[in-house]
Amino acid sequence: MSPMLSTRSATALYVGAVLGPGVLILPSLAAEAAGPASVLAWAGLLALSVPLAIAFAVLGVRQPEAGGTAAYARAAFGHRAGAVTGWWFLAGVVLGAPAVAMVGGFYVAELLGAGREAAVVAAAGMIAAVVAVNAAGVRSTARLQLGLAGVLAALLLVAVVSALPESRAENWTPFAPHGWGAVGTAASLLMLSFIGWEAVSHLAGELRDPARQLPRAIFAALAIVVVLYLGLAIATIGVLGTAGRVGTVSRVPLADLMAAGLGDAGRSVTAGLAVLLTMGAMNAYVAAAVKLAGALAEEGAAPRALARPRTALGLFSAVAAVLLVPLAFDVVGVDGLVRATSAAFVAVYVAATAAGVRLLAGAARACAAVAFVAVAVVLAFSGVYLAVPVVVGGLAAARVSTRSLSRAATRHSIETRSLPSCR
Repeated sequence: MSPMLSTRSATALYVGAVLGPGVLILPSLAAEAAGPASVLAWAGLLALSVPLAIAFAVLGVRQPEAGGTAAYARAAFGHRAGAVTGWWFLAGVVLGAPAVAMVGGFYVAELLGAGREAAVVAAAGMIAAVVAVNAAGVRSTARLQLGLAGVLAALLLVAVVSALPESRAENWTPFAPHGWGAVGTAASLLMLSFIGWEAVSHLAGELRDPARQLPRAIFAALAIVVVLYLGLAIATIGVLGTAGRVGTVSRVPLADLMAAGLGDAGRSVTAGLAVLLTMGAMNAYVAAAVKLAGALAEEGAAPRALARPRTALGLFSAVAAVLLVPLAFDVVGVDGLVRATSAAFVAVYVAATAAGVRLLAGAARACAAVAFVAVAVVLAFSGVYLAVPVVVGGLAAARVSTRSLSRAATRHSIETRSLPSCR
């Protein structure tokens, strides 16, 4: 029998699930989209995290589905909804991996004093390494992932504390240069840094006293994330300004913050950590996507060939290579891919919280309802990128027939498959 988790360990797992490489670029993209008013988007999403975390924790207790968000959607609305939710997750991974790799590449290029070409080469190298690791059947351990998240949390705290004395009051005016509607646009961008509250929805079974420990872990994690994220948002604007003031959005905001407080040494440390975080996150994403693709294929919701992990990895590699070409020539920007990725993952959350409204009762259902309304509003601010979940969902629904799903469900159930976090 595995040892029971302590409340402290559960808190660390929650924090580790939410923190990710998105903080390496998203603060500056949000500031570019909404100016100083982007702090309102951070605050709103942090408030949304409360009902989200509670709803997913209760879902984990009452609906112990190993398939995570896709399984919740299936349990509430049927196999077709589960398949569509699964394909939204896959779309987020396929679009997000090249974007995340480019973010890591920018930090490498910054460290080397090189240009965009070096960033693309570094991104391609990281993608190739992750694909090779997955093809060999090796997975990064939860302990490593948690360790990296812990280092990131410490780095964020150091960056914020060391950089805040360099803040300038003039960076906060005008407060909403692009109008108040831009706050919603910033929120849709930032949502990618808040994906992860569902990741540990099954912690209840690992805790000795879930009724007492789980709420403590959730709210302790929320407190830590609130301090880190709000501090990062305030420091990014106060120290670095916004795109409207400095002329261009920073591609390496965390390195810039570290440099402002600690000099070039801080910039170098940040670049190295960025590579580790990028590859760790991509490995988790790709491993999850390959497993999910196989499950969907066995259910008849995806081409049968995707049931073979190497085929799924090959397709992922091909799409990533295709997307890196326009990224290399700046035809497609990283911010565009981030917005498309975020739209796909927010759609996953819309489906999961809607499932919570149907499956839960009492206060938990109220939390799920509040979260559903909030993420639906965030999704609406995706703008043209809303086309991603619409098109992907339409194609997935068109492929899935009730007869094929019913027949496949007798042979295989997605519940037997583990779908890791969107983080």
